Amino acid sequence: MRITITISTIIMLFALNCAAQTDKKQIREGNKLYSNKKFRESEVSYQKALKKDPKSFKAGFNLGDALYKQEKFDEASKQFTEVSAKSNDKTNSSKAFHNLGNSYLLQNKFDESINAYKNALRNNPTDLATKYNLAYAQAMKKKQEEQKQQDNKDQQNKDKQEQKQQKQPKEDKKKDDKQQQQPKDQQMSKEDADRMLQALQEEEKDTQEKAKKIQAQQGKKNVEKDW
Repeated sequence: MRITITISTIIMLFALNCAAQTDKKQIREGNKLYSNKKFRESEVSYQKALKKDPKSFKAGFNLGDALYKQEKFDEASKQFTEVSAKSNDKTNSSKAFHNLGNSYLLQNKFDESINAYKNALRNNPTDLATKYNLAYAQAMKKKQEEQKQQDNKDQQNKDKQEQKQQKQPKEDKKKDDKQQQQPKDQQMSKEDADRMLQALQEEEKDTQEKAKKIQAQQGKKNVEKDW
């Protein structure tokens, strides 16, 4: 069977080869910039490589790393999610899920990071680094739940204390009002004091007069008895 290669086929193959070469060149430039810690510049190179070949695992994975190094964890998560979905190679998928777990972990999204690490281990069950990170994420989730429970308990105690403080001033006010009323009831005006003093004096005067009368009568009786 004779295969006929047309000019258009040759041109297409040539274009694909040039695109692949350009893709690799951009990735190499990105890797060099990444090694020199020029992560923003490496991000641009990887993005250019992806424009040439959107299916390139290396370009997509390295772009995720560049975003991660710039602490763009949300963007890195999206990038690694996209890369892991495109890969048919278990080793590459494991790496993508591992880095996805790291991106979620640094956003304190522990459930998402745990799921990502588990997916990484499904593709590569012997990866010790992933096992360690999975255990760490699970421990952090437990700590977060315990802290949340403690915060809820503290808030409940705080609410009870505030309710008690709001109720306490009313009771104290009643006590203060009662204490203020007592001295007022016990207070005596100057006129009342003068009248009472006068009455006591008159009573004492009457008592003295009565005593004199009784004494005089007793004196008479005594004389009459003796006489």
